[in-house]
Amino acid sequence: KAILASFRKQDKKDEESGTSGNPYKNLEKASVLQEARTFNETPINARKCIQILTKIIYMINQGEQLGQTEATEIFFAMTKLFQSKDMMLRRMIYLSIKEMSTVANDVIIVTSSLTRDMTGKEDSHRGPAMQKLYASMMQSVERYMKQTIVDKLPSVALTSSVHLMRQSPEVVKRWVNEVQEAVNNDNIMVQYHELALLYQIRRTDKHTIRKLIVKFSKTALRNPYTFIRIAANLINEEGEGTGSPMYDFIDSCLRHKNEMIIYEAASTIVSLKCVTPKELSSALNVLQLFISSPKPV
Repeated sequence: KAILASFRKQDKKDEESGTSGNPYKNLEKASVLQEARTFNETPINARKCIQILTKIIYMINQGEQLGQTEATEIFFAMTKLFQSKDMMLRRMIYLSIKEMSTVANDVIIVTSSLTRDMTGKEDSHRGPAMQKLYASMMQSVERYMKQTIVDKLPSVALTSSVHLMRQSPEVVKRWVNEVQEAVNNDNIMVQYHELALLYQIRRTDKHTIRKLIVKFSKTALRNPYTFIRIAANLINEEGEGTGSPMYDFIDSCLRHKNEMIIYEAASTIVSLKCVTPKELSSALNVLQLFISSPKPV
């Protein structure tokens, strides 16, 4: 996006000055589609293929319409580029898939290539590959996503799933057992992403959310940050008083060993709609201690 924005800015400058410094300004679709045949050549010329993919993405963002057949042919040719180990080319492939997935007729043709990347040993490939799996591809790769969520490094799968909830919520909701299993991971960021996804899956079921907060508040949860915000939302949305289990959980976080958690709990209590002067004073006392402390928070 930053590259395309710079192109547009350059276009405007060129129009004002009467010059043409943007090499992609006067592209012809027929010519670019002809160049795309380079994807079939052996050996793969990574630099040349990057330039061609850049042209295609630029044309699309300038409003050029690709037909279904044209987009599908490019999709099919791009699958051969996965053979290259060039990291920059791989990133351009992922970006091109994102731009053309809504146009191409048979986007399933890239699923096997993306699946190899997301189950491979290259960590730098796994995240981007998962993020490009759109709703139309989800059914065929669902089991791989479920396996990755309970992997030793599930953060990428969890964050990708949060984004995929917007496009394919019914599919992601079927992974709730795997998501709940991930909360046992010792990594703080994994717990954070797991709780965020769990909330997205269950957010319409207020009763279940309450049960989850009560359940995890009784365990040695290393990162209750997400639940503090969820509990605050429930208190404000449902008009619950400060005597509720939700408030008790937030109040207990004022005595957490992590200073950032204590600060989050105190600032949350101050922002609650139904807080009483007594509860407010305890939170303010904590914040005053932070102000007088020589340690930055």
